[in-house]
Amino acid sequence: MAFPTDQTVSRLGQTNATGDARALFLKLYAGEVLTAFEEKNIFMPLHRTRTIQNGKSAQFPLTGVASAKYHTPGQLIQSDAVKHGERTVTVDDLLISSTFVSNVDEAMNHYDVRSIYTKEMGYALSNVADKNVARIIAKAASITDATASAAQFGDDFDDETYTANITIGALTADATDGAKIAKAIYDALEEFDKKDVTGEKVCVLPPAQYYALFGADQSVNNLAYMNKDVGGSGSLASGTVPMIGGVKIMMSNHIPTTDESVTSGTPEPLTSSRTSAYKNDYSSVRGLIFTQDAAATVKLLDLGVESEYQIDRQGTLMVAKYAMGHNILRPACAIQLNAA
Repeated sequence: MAFPTDQTVSRLGQTNATGDARALFLKLYAGEVLTAFEEKNIFMPLHRTRTIQNGKSAQFPLTGVASAKYHTPGQLIQSDAVKHGERTVTVDDLLISSTFVSNVDEAMNHYDVRSIYTKEMGYALSNVADKNVARIIAKAASITDATASAAQFGDDFDDETYTANITIGALTADATDGAKIAKAIYDALEEFDKKDVTGEKVCVLPPAQYYALFGADQSVNNLAYMNKDVGGSGSLASGTVPMIGGVKIMMSNHIPTTDESVTSGTPEPLTSSRTSAYKNDYSSVRGLIFTQDAAATVKLLDLGVESEYQIDRQGTLMVAKYAMGHNILRPACAIQLNAA
């Protein structure tokens, strides 16, 4: 019995028996949706924050230091004045992140997108806030004398003190030398103590400086701050540098490291009437060490999400928003760790 060489096959995945043999096969839904990586936001709890119910700004009072003197018996005691000042923190324009979902597209889609979109919009807003707080802290550190303070605030608080910034070594390459970065942190702590700046300090470094502290190219003997035998508390195994000189070390991608003083437009892709408040030359910044009093945030509307179905557009508009502003509080409470 003779058999034909070829058989006509009914391809279940073809349209009208032509074209792609897999076109009609179901595309299986994996049950997982990959979204953008969440950026690490750390600056908000590290500085002063105040929430207001109405108004456009809030005042943070400054109090000077009292003086002391010896008294001569019989003389009338003349009281000394304690100087006062204030810092004003103004709320920025309303910052929003929005998206529109068509009800037809949503009906045809095989997974929920609303929760994903709202989460990503929240991330977008919190990233802007974190970057702006980092800018303000870096800008506070750039005020190292009364002239710079007067230029920033319009007048100078007479009892204000100022701290100098610290350069990490004499060469550009020193900015990624773990031992020199650690020394710069100790130098910054010394500067704080010389100027009587109290309060808990925290140091935030960009990734290049943070991972340089592990000194993979150095002898372990040179990493005293990592050596538990001499009181160090870091761990090469777990990748943590929790303490140097009693200062918690943290990492952030949001530290400004470019010149934003002449940036065309805005630091962020949205326009605020206070954009200039965040502009400065940050090109030499390779880390920040500061206390809670370095900067302040005023919140008028904290992070919130609204959604509304629009009949005339046959879809749902989702908007995430907040209204807050940031400003320098005490310049002496922030120090930049700079590249040469």
